[in-house]
Order: sequence, then C-alpha cells, then structure tokens
Amino acid sequence: MAMAAVPLGVLLRREVTSERMERPDVLCGEASRSRKGEDVTLLLADAGQRVAGDPSTSFSVFALFDGHHGSGAAIYAKNNLLNNVLRATPSGLTRDEWLAVLPRSLVAAFVKTDKDLQAAAESSGTTVTFVIIDEWVVTVASVGDSRCILESADGSLYHLSADHRFDSNRDEVERVTAWGSKVGQLNVVGGPEVGPLRCWPGGLCLSRSIGDMDVGECIIPVPHVKQVKLSNAGGRIIIASDGVWDDLTFEMALECSRGYPSDIAANRIVNEATLPRGLRDDTTCIVVDILPPEKLAPSPPTKWQGKTVLNNMFRVDLKNNMFRRKNSDASFKIDREYAEPDVVEEIFEDGSAMLSRRLSTGYALRNMFEPSSCAICQFRLKSGQGISIHANPLQQEKMQGWQGPFLCQSCHEKKKAMEGKRRPID
Repeated sequence: MAMAAVPLGVLLRREVTSERMERPDVLCGEASRSRKGEDVTLLLADAGQRVAGDPSTSFSVFALFDGHHGSGAAIYAKNNLLNNVLRATPSGLTRDEWLAVLPRSLVAAFVKTDKDLQAAAESSGTTVTFVIIDEWVVTVASVGDSRCILESADGSLYHLSADHRFDSNRDEVERVTAWGSKVGQLNVVGGPEVGPLRCWPGGLCLSRSIGDMDVGECIIPVPHVKQVKLSNAGGRIIIASDGVWDDLTFEMALECSRGYPSDIAANRIVNEATLPRGLRDDTTCIVVDILPPEKLAPSPPTKWQGKTVLNNMFRVDLKNNMFRRKNSDASFKIDREYAEPDVVEEIFEDGSAMLSRRLSTGYALRNMFEPSSCAICQFRLKSGQGISIHANPLQQEKMQGWQGPFLCQSCHEKKKAMEGKRRPID
C-alpha cells in the first residue's frame, strides 16, 4: 500500500504538541522448520537503550538471516550486525536525531559486517532482514529475498523490504551486468536454459547479500532501508524467509494467522507454507505485534515440535481487538479510545546501491559523523588520512562546507570494487 512521506521532525513535533503516546507493548513469536539448518534468527524485545541507564529509551530488534552454502555467514551476521549498527551511531543524540541517523548507520553496519566476514575468508552468504522498533517507529534494512510486511490495525498491507532476486528486480540486473558480470539462467549443455536468473560466475540468484565472497563484489551488502511510523492503534509485522514466500502470498500469510497471538500466528504461517508440498527449504517466520499498552496476562511457555516460542505473554482481549479475522459483512473497527486515526506514515525509504548517496543523504552531516573516523568501519583516521566518499569532494565542500564523510583506505577500496571501478583480486 502506498504511503505519503512525512518528515520525521514533523511526526515527532506532532507527538510533543499533542498528548504523548504511551510506549507500545511489543510481543513476538517465532516458528521454524529446518531442512538444511541455514536459517538463523535474532529476537531481542529489549535490545538496548538509546540513553544508557534510561529504560524509557529502550528499543527492540528482530532479524532473520537466511544463509546459503552453509550457515557461517548467517551466524556471523547475527553475532555482529547489531554491534556494528550501534558503533556507527554517534552517542549523545536526541531521539529524533537517533532515528534520523539509523538508515545511515544500518548501511554502514551492513557493509562493515560484509567486509569483516570476507576478511575471515568465509565463503558462505546470507540474506538479512533487520528490524528496529523504537516506540511506534519501525526501521527495516534488508538484502536478499527474505521479506518483511506490516499489517496495520485496519487490515492494510505495507511492504517494508525489497526483493533482490534477479527475477524480480530489473534494476539490479542492469547494475550487475554494467559491473561486468553476466546474468542468465543455468545453461545445460545441449539443452535449454533452465531455472531462475543467476549471476555468473557463482550462480547466485540474489543481487544483494552479506558474504558470498566467491561470487564477486557485484553482489553488494548495501541494504534497502525503509522507516515508518505507526499510529497508536498498532500493527503486526511478519518477517519470513523464502521458504514461506515461495508458497504463500502476503495476503495468504496474513489471512491464515489473523486473530491469533504472535507465537501461534508464526506456527500457522509455517504450517500453511509447508503442508501442501512438504518441507523443501528452511522455512522460518517471525511475527511481531506492536500493540497499544494494556495489562498483560502471563501464559505458560508454548512449545511447537520441540522449539520454545519466545512469546510467553499475550493480551487477554487480543482476539476481540487487534488482528482479528476479517468479517465479510463488516469492516474492521478500531476502538474509539485511540485518538489517532490508523495511519502508517512513511518517514524514509532508499534502496540505492551507491554508498556516496546512502551515507550522505538527508542529515545534518557533520554532526552525525565522528570527524576523525571512517564512516563504515569506525577506524580512527589521522589528520588528512581520510578519503572523501564523494566523487568530487571540492564541489561537495562548496555545497555543504564539508568534504566528508570520509573512509579509510580499505573501505574506500571496497567501495570502488562494489561500484565496479576496481576489480577485486583473486
């Protein structure tokens, strides 16, 4: 569903000038069926605090890593990506500054994680769908073909991630072929071309991922990032690997899970995806409910096929209020106690592959970077050591009074390789 972009400052001022919205309750459930053991998840309802020691500034992180050619890249990304996001985010920011810089921090963290993984000579790769929830603001960064969708309380569907399969993304086909690689189907000697579009050499059907050192630098880790603000009516987020989306449409996933708490909803989606044709791939689903604050009643831990589901609490009246099954003869009605209309407002979206754009768009730049550190890896730079990320630094200085952000030599070389300006050495 299309959304009109609203500046972040406008949304935050709206909160301040009206009665402040209470923090939502964030509930999560997970389900997984494993065939190759390459899907990895990260579920942190309390991932950290924007201001150390202040619980009111806490935020949540939920992520899915769908590995291929082994689980090494997925496990590495799970263990390191969040720390790299936090390292790329300056301290001492206000909440609106913190939210504004998150898209840039996510880009830097994805590239650093990929760079460090390749330095460790890990040849496997992984998709990443990484979700940060700060009160009612949701920020999603994604590479690959795992997908993230949002259903608002009135049943509207919003796409929060991008699909980086070559079959689904003509722009990415053009970018990779311009870089110098070939994109085509598997060519069987003496027979027709078969299967999905793939990048050659390597045979990967994705244009963006973390890892995949053997395929080449044309497969980039620069994520699509989208940031939205929910109303205080809340919403439901579904994050799932391609094992789900290869068999279910977004609408089918929502329909089979509507009316259930998040843990049961996740299991219903996985079951719906695997029952018709059996388990053909690792199939994982995370369901996150962002709900208006209300008294919660604890329930015993739920287990599904030996896997403990994270959601140990659910709202008593969940089925009567949020995400209930749609009735064919009545539209979805939201309790009148909520002052805001059920509107999901877009704050930010960018899927460009160009680092110079992604690290320098839309912010009070100089205040958002450590002036003596690399914008990607945070390496401390000596005076005059940094390399401007811009193609024409002098022109940039005329426009903004600053040539930065700056990169260290190794990150500058990686940037050039990803843009096809330097071929990586075997």
